[in-house]
Formats: sequence, structure tokens, C-alpha cells
Amino acid sequence: MTTDDIFASLGGRDADGFPAIHSEVFHTDAGTPYLQHAGVVMLAKPDVSTEGIRPFLEGFDDDLEFPGYLDDPAELPPASRLSKVAGQTCYASFGPKRTYNVDAAKYFANQRSGGHGSVLEHATFSFLCYGISRSNTHEIVRHRAGTAYSQLSQRFVSGKVLRFVERPEYRNHPSLHKRFEERIDRAARDYEEIADELLTLQDEGDALLDAERKTDRRKRVQQTARSVLPNEAETILVMSANVRAWRHIIEMRTDPHAEVEIRDLFFRIFSCLMQAEPILFDDYVVESFPDGTYGARTDWRKV
Repeated sequence: MTTDDIFASLGGRDADGFPAIHSEVFHTDAGTPYLQHAGVVMLAKPDVSTEGIRPFLEGFDDDLEFPGYLDDPAELPPASRLSKVAGQTCYASFGPKRTYNVDAAKYFANQRSGGHGSVLEHATFSFLCYGISRSNTHEIVRHRAGTAYSQLSQRFVSGKVLRFVERPEYRNHPSLHKRFEERIDRAARDYEEIADELLTLQDEGDALLDAERKTDRRKRVQQTARSVLPNEAETILVMSANVRAWRHIIEMRTDPHAEVEIRDLFFRIFSCLMQAEPILFDDYVVESFPDGTYGARTDWRKV
């Protein structure tokens, strides 16, 4: 299948150039909500205008014909356009002998083959990720260079939004799936019962739970009750990274040796990036694995 076919098979949709792959919410018989796959939504991407550099280009000798750079008829996606301008700035390559937009794929291929990835750091994409477990995000946030994170706080959020994530190994095995549902029902029930008891103790003046403001009172209860929540508890993450960082993370986390849940997440992100900026990711070959997940492999790792 092509990357477009796989994107569609995963339930991908494109809302005005911002791709997303959503995930269904299931419920146990007791009503406890859980998800089986990550949901990813592209929130932000570069907004690029090159017209502003016209006075800069006009400031050079007329014989160089630099202003003609802005008359290139071929359109590029924003991140590709930004990265190409950055790369051509390094060599003042704005004249007629430059690489034109129609050959942008070749331009970036030459950069990758030479190991030059710095121009990709200018373009940043942000994703909302949900349907992911806290064990997953403990691994994700280890990626630091070129990344930024904002994550759901169990301390500030009440049990009303509590959901769980089922491991892929449990889904097709009835006994494991049943135990998972029983376990999350018990965790949700324990959380609620402990929170109720803590509220009672707080009202009775327990020193450890006492607080003046309502917000602080809630935090005191929630930060204590969360101790019973397992790694299967869902968390929500907004993650931003530049293209160079995204490439490195995708290479690491969709590798055959990567953990299954994290591979599923980052392949979905890769699929959305491919929809938005195919030129910057067209060197990847998609692999399918026996566990039903996909990976993205390139000959130009760590560009």
C-alpha cells in the first residue's frame, strides 16, 4: 500500500491541511472508558511568506537577478519552502543557477545524502496526542533536542476525565482483555472511593489535606488519589518538534525493535507529516510488521 492508502486505512482525515488520525473510545460493562490506539492531531505547522525578502534581494547587483527567486512558479508546502530558503541562504543561491522549486525533492535528497540536516530545524510541527499511556510518555519525553512537551497533570485534573489505554497484546486474547477491563474498573472505582474518603477527611480538618482555596483543596485530594492509577492510565500530550527532530524520533521509535505502543503512535505522526510535507519525508520506506504496526525506514538516518 502507498502512504496515502495507509493513512486512509488508519482513519486519517485532513481538515484544511492539518491531518489527523483519531481513535475510538470503548467502554467496559461498568462504563469505564478506554482506548486501543493513539489519536494524533496536527495542531500547528509553519506559516511562511517569502515576499518580505524582496527588498533584501533587490539590494544586490542587478546582474545577479536575485529578485527572480520570488517568481518561481512551482508551489511548495510551507516547511519545504522555509527549509529551502534557509539552505539557499547559506550559499546566496538566489540567482538563475539556483535549484528551482520543481526540483526541490532532488535538492533535499542531495542534502540528506551529504548528512546535512540543519536547515530542517527551522520548521516545527505540533501534535495533540491522546489514547497513549503514561508508560508510553515516560519514554517519549526522553527526547529533548528540538522538542517541547505539555502533558496532562493527574494532580490538576479530576477523575471525571480518567480513561485508560489497552495494551495491544491484550486485545485479541479474551482472557487478557477481560482481566484488563476488570483491572481498569477496579482502578477507576478505587480512585473514586479514595477521593471521596479524602474529601471527607479534608472536611474534618485533616492537616495534610487542609487548604484555603478550592483549587488547592482539589489538588490535595487528586495528588493523593492518583497513587492508585496504573501505567495504563491515559495521558494527553501536546508535542512540538522541528523536522530534524521528528525524523530522528520516527527513525528510533518506528524501528522493528521499538516498543509496540510507541511505534503505533509515531507511525501515525509520521503518516500525518507525510500528508503535510511529502518532500521532506519522501526518502522513507514503509514496512509492515507481523504485530499489525508499521515502521518508516530511511537510508539517511540521523540527518
